[in-house]
Amino acid sequence: MLKTFIERPVLSTVISILFVVLGGIGIASLPIEQYPDIAPPTVVVRTVYSGANADAVQNSVIVPLEESINGVQGMNYMTSSAANGGSATVNIYFKQGTDPDIATVNVQNRVSQAASLLPAEVTKNGVTVQKQQSSTILFVLLKSNNSDYDARFLQNYAAINLVPQIKRVNGVGDVNVYGEKDYTMRIWLKPDVMRSYSLTPNEVIAALQDQNIESAPGELGANGEQTFQYTLKYTGRLKTSEAFENIIIRSSNSKVLRLKDVARVELGAKSYSFFIRNDNLPSVLVAINQTAGSNAKEVIDEIKHIMEVSSKSFPPGVTFQYEMDASAFLDASIAKVLRTLLEAFILVFIVVFVFLQNFRATLIPAIAVPVAIIGTFFFLLLFGFSINLLTLFALVLAIGIVVDDAIVVVEAVHAEIDNGEKDVRKATYNALHTIAPAIVSITLVMSAVFIPVSFIGGTSGVFFKQFGLTLAVAIVISAVNALTLSPALCAIFLKVDHNDELKKKSIIQRFYLFFNTSFNALTENYRRTLNFLTKRSHRWITISIIAVFGLIFWFLLRMIPSGFVPSEDSGTVMGMITLAPGSSLERTDSITKKVVEIAEANIPHLRSVTSLSGLNFMSGDGSSYGNVLIKMQPWDQRDITTNEVTSILKAHTDSLTGAKFMFFASPTLQGFGISTGVELKLQDKTGGDINKFYEIGSEFLDRMRKRPEVMIAMTTFDPRFPQKQIEANIAKIKDAGLTLTEVMGTLQAYVGSMYISNFNSYGKQYRVVVQADPQFRAKVEDLNGISVKAANGTMVPITEFITITDVTGPQALTRFNLFSSMNVTIIPNYMKGYTASDVIKAIGETELPDGYGYDFAGMTREEVNSSSQTAIIFALCLVFVYLLLAALYESYILPLAVIFSLPVGLAGIYMFVFGAMMSGTGIINNIYVQISLIMLIGLLAKNAILIVEYALQRRREGMSIAKAAVNGAVARLRPILMTSFALIFGLLPLALASGAGAIGNKSIGISAIGGMLIGTVIGILVIPVLFVLFQNLHEKISRHKIQTIEE
Repeated sequence: MLKTFIERPVLSTVISILFVVLGGIGIASLPIEQYPDIAPPTVVVRTVYSGANADAVQNSVIVPLEESINGVQGMNYMTSSAANGGSATVNIYFKQGTDPDIATVNVQNRVSQAASLLPAEVTKNGVTVQKQQSSTILFVLLKSNNSDYDARFLQNYAAINLVPQIKRVNGVGDVNVYGEKDYTMRIWLKPDVMRSYSLTPNEVIAALQDQNIESAPGELGANGEQTFQYTLKYTGRLKTSEAFENIIIRSSNSKVLRLKDVARVELGAKSYSFFIRNDNLPSVLVAINQTAGSNAKEVIDEIKHIMEVSSKSFPPGVTFQYEMDASAFLDASIAKVLRTLLEAFILVFIVVFVFLQNFRATLIPAIAVPVAIIGTFFFLLLFGFSINLLTLFALVLAIGIVVDDAIVVVEAVHAEIDNGEKDVRKATYNALHTIAPAIVSITLVMSAVFIPVSFIGGTSGVFFKQFGLTLAVAIVISAVNALTLSPALCAIFLKVDHNDELKKKSIIQRFYLFFNTSFNALTENYRRTLNFLTKRSHRWITISIIAVFGLIFWFLLRMIPSGFVPSEDSGTVMGMITLAPGSSLERTDSITKKVVEIAEANIPHLRSVTSLSGLNFMSGDGSSYGNVLIKMQPWDQRDITTNEVTSILKAHTDSLTGAKFMFFASPTLQGFGISTGVELKLQDKTGGDINKFYEIGSEFLDRMRKRPEVMIAMTTFDPRFPQKQIEANIAKIKDAGLTLTEVMGTLQAYVGSMYISNFNSYGKQYRVVVQADPQFRAKVEDLNGISVKAANGTMVPITEFITITDVTGPQALTRFNLFSSMNVTIIPNYMKGYTASDVIKAIGETELPDGYGYDFAGMTREEVNSSSQTAIIFALCLVFVYLLLAALYESYILPLAVIFSLPVGLAGIYMFVFGAMMSGTGIINNIYVQISLIMLIGLLAKNAILIVEYALQRRREGMSIAKAAVNGAVARLRPILMTSFALIFGLLPLALASGAGAIGNKSIGISAIGGMLIGTVIGILVIPVLFVLFQNLHEKISRHKIQTIEE
């Protein structure tokens, strides 16, 4: 059958052209993204209990929701947060592979079951259940240097004119405008005036709800045999502040009391709790998330087009900029990988040309490699993968691997010609007949390495699967090429006397002469070394070498810290600022401004700094919280990393008193939280006092801060926020003919605010909110001016019925899997070479009292879980390779010659990684190194198979075992060195990478080069000896004896 492809070259080329055409379809259709959809599916439940404190929110909202949601199908873990001000959030994290839409429906059903247990105010505000769009791809910042257009205008301009257009872009999952300044009709009540009119908030609310309605009066003339019919139309909801001002609250004897008589009405904002500034100008941030499986690059490009077109009609002084742009890192990373692809391609063929010394022969692998690489894209489409960093990394490595098959074919044909075969076609057929079994064996083994990978679940499983299957497909296509296209091209291109073309080029000819002489000398030395090592009395040397490298592998594997995805320089640094509990928004804003000034004065290559006061991305809203968002220049325009920026900021903010600071680079992977450090949830399983829990947490953090592995250890939890506790005198309330609900409802309407109705404007629906004017609720004493109406109609100060005492409490309460929790973030001491895995180990060495524990969340949880999975994958790969070789060789013993040669190369991986780690590159035993480990099992096994396959052929021809081993190894030395050095040179651009994605590039490049170099150089010495040992053992046990003809 194989002869057919040599005799029918058109058929062979058609097969390859089909691969290329299908690959082209794949390239055109595949989505482009930074990483595949790795983050676990997450569903978020949100609601607001206006005016309630964190305790009230937790007890009346969070607990019923959690109790109902807990145990929903596919759930992994659950966190919740209840904040002062009334916001409630429950995050439910599902196992990888769960359908997010089904998960959302299941959570929605559980929330519906709990609806009857929630306060009426919460039910009115609504409980939203939505799947979390894990990947934030763009932050668009709008700012204004025109005093006529403040932050409130910017927020609503964006919501009315930009957000609807952006939401319509295919692939946009969610759009959030940070600012909370949506238009709201603010009814600012005047308690003193209302008291003079004996008026309560309930009467005002009733009037508002009564007179701000939509109605359907019907149609006149219907069914009445009239000439015309008239639709009756009510004026409907009020639209302007003037219309609301004229609402009639009371009317008696032509005396009318209007809303404007007892309240100030304005078109205000939903919240006044935080500021956003950029260049000290009022700003708003628009955050855009993408849906899973969409093309990030296309989505971002379309959004940018919308922004460019819309900006032409912006009001004077309003401008925009991109504060975070995932496509910048994506474009830089993919451009770097594509350049690496080209560089690898060129380097590989320089190596091949040097070894083969023939342009025609070099052209055959040069044609075969693009066919395999391009054809792979079609199968990526079938698998539902995308063009991302993982699949592109796999293709870079594939260049060095798939060239092997073509090299093996060409080299085998050359060997036939060198042995005197004059007919190129016959030489090709003889060569193919000899090497076809080896190619099939290598392909099966290389694919077998990656088969177990596709069965691994979880986030690390996504990495292994996308990387492994991409490589496996490229290798299979390469094998098909090697058995069809390459032989056909050999028969067409190669000539018997192939050095004629070089006779005129004396310099090149002299180089080849020198190279061939050196290589022949190397081959002879290799033969003598093998003759020495295969002697019975010297075989212990090989066993010792394997034992030593096995120990090095085991020792370094235990010593080098492990991790998940390395923290890359994404070009953005985030800063969290926490002031003393109870600090005013103005005080927080002044500290935030100082941090901005420090950043602008001390950080080179800065593009922009945006500050947010009154908001913390990790803790939520609060007047004592602040944030800074620092955008750096592109990678090729700066020589400072984001980790260095965090160290500079920490050093300069240590002198600022009255606040705690935490700086970190934005995370590499989206959907695992925003911190790049170790994310920890301390848990109180005793259900005890919150202050005791805080003390235990503080002691834990103090111990962690003393560890050399830790740069920053902090929590945003603090139960010392000054609060006022209200106790009601029920007896007095009953005496006055009131109810507790009426008293507390009055307090909520005046102090806490109440959302009572809606109005329409600019084509949207907005809220109507009632609250006392700020000047009437500034101090505790102002409560004396708030009155309730007793049963006899008299207005009584509310302070007659309540007692107020000073207490402290948290700004927000968090829970983890139904237990009270404390969010802890620990940033490793990167400057001293420590990593997240060092911190995880340090945490494990720090004890907590009985009843208290901790659990990991976010990326850290994946890191902890992935380490155990890698060991399983490694073991499975070895078992698959062993079983496949056992089937091929019809022996359970001979495959051990291949398996026992692997520790040498695997030790080489960690020797190089250890050296890179010591030189401060930030490379550890991360997921990329672990992928290299799995890949090199196949690559190193391939070299061993080539030697064992040829040694077996010679043994079956009657050679002695030792001579067969030596001759087989010497015969395959040239293709083994050629293919190995082709891979090593192909990986050099990755190992020397810099800029965007450099740590990932270096991790794969350095580890694979180390494993391949050590594995090849030492492997070609130990494999023949292992063959001698295990072939001897096999023949002693086997019934089928091989007769030795030639000693």
